[in-house]
Amino acid sequence: MFDAIQIFLEVHAAGSLSGVAKKRNVAVSSISRKIDALEAELGIKLFHRSSRRLLLTDSGEQFLPRAKTIAAELDDARQAMSALNADPRGLLTVTAPAAFGRRHVAPAVASFLNRYPLMEVDLHVSDQIVDLSTQRVDVAIRIGVLPDSDLVASTLAPLYRLTCASPAYLARHGRPAGPQDLLQHNCLTVATPPLPAGWWTYPGVNKEITLPVHGSLRSDDTETLLLAALANIGIVHLASWMVCDYIESGQLISLFPGTSSIPTKIRPGIHAVRMPGRSHAAKAQLFITHLRSAFGEPVYWDRVLRD
Repeated sequence: MFDAIQIFLEVHAAGSLSGVAKKRNVAVSSISRKIDALEAELGIKLFHRSSRRLLLTDSGEQFLPRAKTIAAELDDARQAMSALNADPRGLLTVTAPAAFGRRHVAPAVASFLNRYPLMEVDLHVSDQIVDLSTQRVDVAIRIGVLPDSDLVASTLAPLYRLTCASPAYLARHGRPAGPQDLLQHNCLTVATPPLPAGWWTYPGVNKEITLPVHGSLRSDDTETLLLAALANIGIVHLASWMVCDYIESGQLISLFPGTSSIPTKIRPGIHAVRMPGRSHAAKAQLFITHLRSAFGEPVYWDRVLRD
């Protein structure tokens, strides 16, 4: 049946049975029998046939996108099986948010290349969201809540945010006893609303709506907020993957580890996404599998939550 579906797609693209027969070097009757068998299997008529032209029926129009999906998934599976029996080689293009890409994706790319020396990776670290349907990107790392789309998404890790401040700031201004006390503190936050899902949000506090915190610094760059917190300016609410090293070194203190480490009801995450049906699907999946292995389960930066 899979071959019949591929022939259906080829006939639709060519607009004739004879064109596909010539390409496959078979008789036109052979192509016709494949289409007849597929129509009988599905119980629908796929084409209006005449001596002059070949047009999709309404049922054929409805079946066309599903046939493309089936063919793409089958191609992905074939490539994946082929990759198991050969050394992966070739170019893979990957994009990642700047801060996360530098901290966590770049080291994983290095270990990936050590493991698969015939592979090449173009890694682009930028906070610009790339349209995978128009640009040749094999894997994109996305952080937050994914919108509905046709992309194939693999969740690499949940996203936790921690409320942190430096020891010097807390010595000078006191440690907030609970999230509500943040309203009396200098909170460093994102400059432009709306805030991403989960920012300054805590289970059981303020009906789990973002707390209306304020402070002396707002920025559209989370690295800037982190540096300000390390400089004793105020309190931040940043992803665990960004602050874990500073908490372990004692440069930052996690204020509410029992509550702020719980994902919001929206459950944002860290994801790897790719376009279905791309020719590099097997290599893309190989890279995603390597990311999972490199990050660990649970991911290594969330050890601060366990500790």
